[in-house]
Amino acid sequence: MTMAQAPRKQRALKVVRANELAVVDDADIPQVGPDEVLVRVVFVATNPVDAKSADFSPTPGATVGSDFAGDVVAVGAAVEKQLRVGDRVCGLAFGNNPLRPDNGAFAEYVAAPGDLVFNIPPGMDLDQAATLPCGLATVGFALYRHLGLPLPDPPATESEAGAKPQYILIYGGGTATGTLLIQMALRSGLVPVTTCSPKRFERVKALGAAEAFDYRSPTVGADIRAYTNDALDMAVDCITTTASMAVCYGAIGRGGGKYVSLDPFPLRTHTRRSVRPSWVLALTMFGTPIAWKRPFTTEAKPAERAFAEKWFSIAQEMLDRGEIQPHSHEPGRPVNQRWLTNLPGQYAWSADHSTLETTSIHCCVKLIVLIRAFVSVSVLMDAIMIDWY
Repeated sequence: MTMAQAPRKQRALKVVRANELAVVDDADIPQVGPDEVLVRVVFVATNPVDAKSADFSPTPGATVGSDFAGDVVAVGAAVEKQLRVGDRVCGLAFGNNPLRPDNGAFAEYVAAPGDLVFNIPPGMDLDQAATLPCGLATVGFALYRHLGLPLPDPPATESEAGAKPQYILIYGGGTATGTLLIQMALRSGLVPVTTCSPKRFERVKALGAAEAFDYRSPTVGADIRAYTNDALDMAVDCITTTASMAVCYGAIGRGGGKYVSLDPFPLRTHTRRSVRPSWVLALTMFGTPIAWKRPFTTEAKPAERAFAEKWFSIAQEMLDRGEIQPHSHEPGRPVNQRWLTNLPGQYAWSADHSTLETTSIHCCVKLIVLIRAFVSVSVLMDAIMIDWY
């Protein structure tokens, strides 16, 4: 293993119990597997799953956090990707993992499979890069596994897409994942239409959305169905509530189609037999078991790992060519230990655990918070906030 000097202990954000986290100063540095790299974390981005998983299926003592960006300090002997100590990378960790409690993104060091991290292009800042990995992984599984679209390698051409437009609805196009879905759907030869607030219309259209609809409109589903000439047969729901699912089902044409959500969807809203619903669990990308409570429990899926490696390779090439635009963000207020300890409270959400429908996710929807970890002084600080709408 190629390795730079790293401390034996670190500061990390740990699960105490449901809805309670704590910053600890003596957490172990995660063990690095032969196919992994160890990364000194500089920026992290929070995702709804970070707060939700720690509340719904907490693992006391586990490090939390998914998205990270930083510098490689160790490279496992079996890593096939060309990575060296000092490289700037971003990636996705399996935080709150009962089977690996020492590893998560909200720490000073994190371990990740070498084939599942991205080299950060020279023109991209670390804070921008930290917003990408979870979103890109989710987009890959949603479009190219659940919807079964061909991987965009090379990108689809207008002739391949056909003279008749093939529409796809991205519900929540103003979210970090939604902005990536719009870009990848367009690259795959589809015609993306989306919902968001009117103040985001210009932004999502600049990314490639053919049309944007106000998600608050009482006729939004019917409006989308009319715009797509009753031909819409694909929808990806970035919000996954009863309301968002109902809009997607209402927008899908008479012939039916596929609905993909980013959370377990509320079964009571599956109202059309002609629509086939599924939901994305991107953590299967690691090819390891998931030991959270049902419905998230699953065995290891090597095929999902193989797909993820292929998709990450394609996405890396697009990043290198400057073809992926990160979600917009701007500096926010500092983060202190008390704020970090009360992190779940900052993401006020409640769930009906019989359907796992999130009923109050306003804070998760409005903000992604980036936390800069100043390793030299062993303190987590400097939030950067991202407005999703």
